[in-house]
Amino acid sequence: MTTPAGRTALFPIGPTAPRGYASGSPERAATAAALDEVRSAGYDIPNRVGAVEVRTGRRAPVVTPHAHAVQLGEVHHAGAAETLRAIEAATAAASWWGRLPWEDRAAPFLRAADMLEHGPWRDRLNAATMLELSKTTYQADIDAACETIDFIRANVENMLRMYDVQPGSLPGSWNSVEYRPLEGFVFAVTPFNFTCMNNLAFGPAVLGNTVVWKPAESASLVAHLSLELLREAGLPDGVINVVYGHGPDIGDVALTHRDLAAVHFTGSTATFQHIWRTVGANVAGYRNYPRVVGETGGKDFIVAHPSADLDALAVACVRGAYEYQGQKCSAASRLYAPASLWPALRDRLVALTEQVVVGDPTLASTYVGAVINARQHAKHAAALAKARADGTVVVGGNTDDATGWFVDPTVLQVTDPRSPFITEELFAPVLTTYVYDDADWDATLRLVDESTPYGLTGAVFAADPDAIHDADRELRYTAGNFYVNDKPTGSVVGQQPFGGARASGTNDKAGTVWNMIRFASPRTTKRNHLPARDYRYPHLDS
Repeated sequence: MTTPAGRTALFPIGPTAPRGYASGSPERAATAAALDEVRSAGYDIPNRVGAVEVRTGRRAPVVTPHAHAVQLGEVHHAGAAETLRAIEAATAAASWWGRLPWEDRAAPFLRAADMLEHGPWRDRLNAATMLELSKTTYQADIDAACETIDFIRANVENMLRMYDVQPGSLPGSWNSVEYRPLEGFVFAVTPFNFTCMNNLAFGPAVLGNTVVWKPAESASLVAHLSLELLREAGLPDGVINVVYGHGPDIGDVALTHRDLAAVHFTGSTATFQHIWRTVGANVAGYRNYPRVVGETGGKDFIVAHPSADLDALAVACVRGAYEYQGQKCSAASRLYAPASLWPALRDRLVALTEQVVVGDPTLASTYVGAVINARQHAKHAAALAKARADGTVVVGGNTDDATGWFVDPTVLQVTDPRSPFITEELFAPVLTTYVYDDADWDATLRLVDESTPYGLTGAVFAADPDAIHDADRELRYTAGNFYVNDKPTGSVVGQQPFGGARASGTNDKAGTVWNMIRFASPRTTKRNHLPARDYRYPHLDS
């Protein structure tokens, strides 16, 4: 039986404050030392299957996007055989991990959170995030440190809240619900853009599930170090097994295995739809119906009313569209601006964009680093070449891959509200603007709602309360995370539960009890204290 955990009070959960990294500060010096450590380590990253480090010899380089000639090490790619071994290791660990008291399962995770917040692991994981993912110091700290810490602690708190939801009983019997882990293994597939999304593997494991974890190919080092942190904190072997490599090589085995219990995914919409189709095609072959939980892409909007504050709107556009090179699924990528406001807003956006420093994110002055890899850069370069040819570039619009995969912060303006630039996801620091007549506010809201298949994040900027009410009503299903007079990025664990619907995912809200319940299989038990001694009911008596 599950311990009545709800009576155990935990410390307050987050948000963990990011560090300032001011010039001359101890944290800036510690980060510089950690960057030197990660640059010089020469990592040879194995797969982790149970207690075994598995090196296949099928090596891929771990490179730095903003200096792609710089190699941080190599990672060994897994295939079908290694994936099957990882599933077997997870299955073996499931026989005992899910039966441990919740305190024993939570302990290594909470210890890891403390180690990450207060010890050298914070600087080390931040440095790896800066180098492998091309994040600035601040963006790395709020991701690899703060959000990771908050997810871990929130997972434990949410588990206890779930355990505390119990049925009622009447005299003569006692009813209870046990929140068992799922029967089988959880297949966790994490993206490149957030180190904290290792939570896709961590969260189910806290509940007693065992996991086969497939990180994005461009985030192998941060995944490796995240698991090493957990192992140092005491996580037993076999609970989380990590396999690196190409999606089809691993997914074809994991997604068709009879013991697949759940998929926990963040990535592209196309990949998630492939996963869903694969599970559907194999549904008769599983031991249980797999849970499919996913957060995918977005074409996230800012819609401005004529009453919007110009300065606040311009800053939200720059931060929302350019931070981390626009490689956040929540990044602002389409702007609907009223004609009366657009000339001043355009001038402000041009001025701010031209101030933004693009380059090495380990330098303090850099605001925009490089996009993640050559394939993504080539896609963006082709799109912006077309934009330049079409005459839609307001500012920016250039790319450069000589030393790093750089894409300039860019504002486009289109006259067609169905233009691919404003309807299709690009995942780059590119904000596409459509200018509408002030009198067309209602029609513009319908346009925002109907122009894309996504439903992840969005923001309305207005001083007029009626305009805010209109947007709230008309855009009710357009965004799972909706912001009023704020950029549509930067959700905080425990404050703005994150996730979207439509083509953006299953909206299971990472970091909440609603997400955790997807990885639990409740069992109801009735203990009868007064068993019946006669099969007959009173109405049967003559």
